[in-house]
Amino acid sequence: RERTRGSKLIIKMDGTQTVITDPASGQDKKFAFDYSYWSHDGFTEQANGYFAPASAKYADQVRDLAGCSWRAMQLQIPTQKVFDDLGRGVLDNAWEGYNCSLFAYGQTGSGKSYSMIGYQANKGIVPIACEDLFKAIEAKKPEMKAGEEYQVSLSMIEIYNEQVRDLLVSKTVKGGLKIRQHPNKGFYVEQLTTSPVSSYAQIEAKIAEGSHNRTVAATNMNATSSRAHTIVAISFTQKTLDGSGQSMTRSSVMNLVDLAGSERADSTGATGDRLKEGSAINQSLSTLGNCIKALADQSTGNSKVVVPFRDSVLTKLLQNALGGNSKTVMIAALSPADINFEETLSTLRFADRAKAIKTKAVVNESPTDKLIRELREENQRLMEMLKSGGGEAVSSSGSGGGDGEGSEEAEERMRELMKRNQEEMEAMERQWAEKLAQAQAESQAQIRDKEAVGERRKQQPHLWNLNEDPSLSGLIVHFCEPGSHTIGREAEFQLRGISILPQHATLNNSSDKVTLTPQNGAKVCVNGREVVQETLLNHHDRVLFGNNHLYVFDNPKAAAPSPSPIPTFEAAQAELAENSGVMGLLGDKAKSSKDMLLMDDLVKLYPQVQEANAMSEELDRRVRFELVLMSPQGRGLRENEGRTEVYISLTNLDSGNEFFWSKDKFSDRKYLMRDMYQNYMEGESWKLPQEKDPFWEPADSPLLIGTCHVYLQSLAYLIEVAESFSVTDFRGEDQGKLEIELRPCDSEWRELGEEFSEPDDVIGQAINFKVKLNKGHDLSPKYAAYYCQYKFYLEDEFTRTPEASKAVNPQFKFEKKYTFKPVTKQLMDYLQNSYIIVELWGRQKDSGKKSSKTTKELMQGDKPKQGAVGDSRPAPAGAAAASAEAKNLKSELDTLKQKSERNEQKIKQLQTLVNEARKSGKDVLQVDKVDKILSATAASSARPVVNKGGKGGAAAAGGGGKSGSSATKAEEKRSEAMGKSTSAACSIQ
Repeated sequence: RERTRGSKLIIKMDGTQTVITDPASGQDKKFAFDYSYWSHDGFTEQANGYFAPASAKYADQVRDLAGCSWRAMQLQIPTQKVFDDLGRGVLDNAWEGYNCSLFAYGQTGSGKSYSMIGYQANKGIVPIACEDLFKAIEAKKPEMKAGEEYQVSLSMIEIYNEQVRDLLVSKTVKGGLKIRQHPNKGFYVEQLTTSPVSSYAQIEAKIAEGSHNRTVAATNMNATSSRAHTIVAISFTQKTLDGSGQSMTRSSVMNLVDLAGSERADSTGATGDRLKEGSAINQSLSTLGNCIKALADQSTGNSKVVVPFRDSVLTKLLQNALGGNSKTVMIAALSPADINFEETLSTLRFADRAKAIKTKAVVNESPTDKLIRELREENQRLMEMLKSGGGEAVSSSGSGGGDGEGSEEAEERMRELMKRNQEEMEAMERQWAEKLAQAQAESQAQIRDKEAVGERRKQQPHLWNLNEDPSLSGLIVHFCEPGSHTIGREAEFQLRGISILPQHATLNNSSDKVTLTPQNGAKVCVNGREVVQETLLNHHDRVLFGNNHLYVFDNPKAAAPSPSPIPTFEAAQAELAENSGVMGLLGDKAKSSKDMLLMDDLVKLYPQVQEANAMSEELDRRVRFELVLMSPQGRGLRENEGRTEVYISLTNLDSGNEFFWSKDKFSDRKYLMRDMYQNYMEGESWKLPQEKDPFWEPADSPLLIGTCHVYLQSLAYLIEVAESFSVTDFRGEDQGKLEIELRPCDSEWRELGEEFSEPDDVIGQAINFKVKLNKGHDLSPKYAAYYCQYKFYLEDEFTRTPEASKAVNPQFKFEKKYTFKPVTKQLMDYLQNSYIIVELWGRQKDSGKKSSKTTKELMQGDKPKQGAVGDSRPAPAGAAAASAEAKNLKSELDTLKQKSERNEQKIKQLQTLVNEARKSGKDVLQVDKVDKILSATAASSARPVVNKGGKGGAAAAGGGGKSGSSATKAEEKRSEAMGKSTSAACSIQ
């Protein structure tokens, strides 16, 4: 709700139907699903934190809690809507012996974890299903016979950057755990920890342990939790006796999958990047989309479609859930805000395809003795194959599931499969009570430790972590006992990661007053401002160590009598961005929904740019990153063809060459930078060839230098245009000029002379003209080559000139002929009211020179460019320089906007002057009236109108009456039309 505050809601729920409204066109798109739930508003928060329905449309998490005590809340009364519709079916299927899968899909912050796990008093599907499962087991125990038992166990993994991590162990395996394939059971994770549990409290403790391990690893590696997939697998085995007294085993696996944010499923902004395929961060989500599409096609009868399950780790592990032996439920979590329209529509389309998939679930039940016998037989077969050196045979038989591996790897797979089979046999023969007792002792110890930490937090000052995923916040706690404590890579409180020194800072607790002292050169921020000397910490202060260790200081004894709001990750990040001056790019005007989206991007990207600069500094990569804003016009678009976007400027500190990356390209490159940095921190080989270096951008990469607008109004009167147009970059700075001509021609392509025609007379006739891009001049000498491109009228593809290699004054000598027969009213309207945007692109020179200074020294001497924010650290508290810089940027932006508004007003006034003259039958305009308008709005940009033949120019300069007596009517009309066209061009430039 905080993310969408101030936005217009575009989602409506009507029964099983979900309706989304396009905020631009107002058109509705309708989707039908099995269930549609609304939980954005329509509730009241009770004292215990439960969101009680205030209207019939609100789908609550827990039923009939009005008036219930907190104890009743803890007993988990079944949900009214969501659990009865979805969770109950998952639970019933598990009892019947079916594999079940429940996975949540949607953009970050849309409510995936809320639906699956819940939040505080509002429990989700998973905890209620687990509690109901154990309640049912307890109810059946009095009737259990000898030899009957119910077994529940849990595993928890994370998939990040195509690597699998076991979250129930604290140690991280380099490269992640391996994925193997069983001939009957499909893909599984090798050496995965499976913990027996006997209550939901134990499940909760195990999930908390996994979340803690996940948070520590993610923080140390600078990983992003919203880009990771989490799979909790709950295995449920029922051993019962059939009518003949034979032992039967019925098993099911409930896969609970929390997917990464779907806004990263397709990184279109990075299209064309040479390293796009090098980053595996988005591979699982994009492959999941391909699998869903292929399975949906298969369900329509297209049996030739191949489903690419093997293309990612996630889809391998979800193969049964998506198209095999499983009953599957998918929750599509949506943001109802207009600023998230594209992401929400994409999620709805994804879910619409997914509902067409058909799975084939079967009951997993067999006699226990038969299962043990089959495992022994398979082990015997594998042993014989090993003795005969049958490495190839295992691969061809499918037991190894290899993809063309050698015989040594195949034999390793066979040995691993034998080991797994042996473990399963031992598990079946071993007493469950023995395993459960051991697991319970461990779980009880974990629960006691968690309770002790909770009690200690109520008494003692401490730091607790803030994470972008709220469920991972507060899992890392550092207590500030009386005395002094060091923080750093080699300190009492160990922190690892970017910009963390061996001895980074010191905490001192004296009589419950805690101070923080950074070491020399250490980066420490308190409440968004950098501190360099001893600082007293107050209750709920936000503390940032290095680039990514964000904590909240809690001092229970100094807390205010009335509880203050608990700090959030978003608020802390916004605080850092605000103090850096980055928000000054927006000004302080009323924020529209587009401005809110822009502000959100700035807040998210600022710490990432800091991180990239810190990595560049430590690895000496000799580049600097900065945030810049680019308007649609600055990117070569028309005024209403997009919104202002955040781009990242990359500057080569040796050559001074500058490049601009979209936020998606920067994000993908940053994950490769993290991989490089992680190898550096672990002492492994980290340097890469230049073409694979994520920090490197080739000097000859095409760069948009600037654009110019060429108005086409003269063509509507069959009048030529031959001018030098100023090329302006996205910062509004003049980058040189382009000589461009528009030449009307006859049917033989001879250029017209003094001809003139009214636009209405041209409609229905043929029109021929040439567009000439002759040359550029006064351009920067830092470019080795130039080219221009533009689109005319309804063209989808750019028209591009050949590259010109002459520096400063390149000769394009480009000409393109256009013929329209007949001229339509639509074309004439385009000519009279529109323009072509000519883009000037360049390839920068590579000097090959390298400074003797380090990246850190070069950064300190290099100032951010106008309109960019990229300082490697926030402004120190009380520093006037950052404030002045922010005010200066704001002032410049306001000035540019005022100039633009005045120029637009000038065009309107000139058009009004022309319309009034036509109504009164006048053929010429008085120069003093035109001059008055130009002088009042943009005198500095006006320039004299020069007519090719000289007559038109003299007529225009001589005043209305004189020109009428000395020139023909056609010449006067030519002068009038040319004056309007030139004035429009002047105002734009």
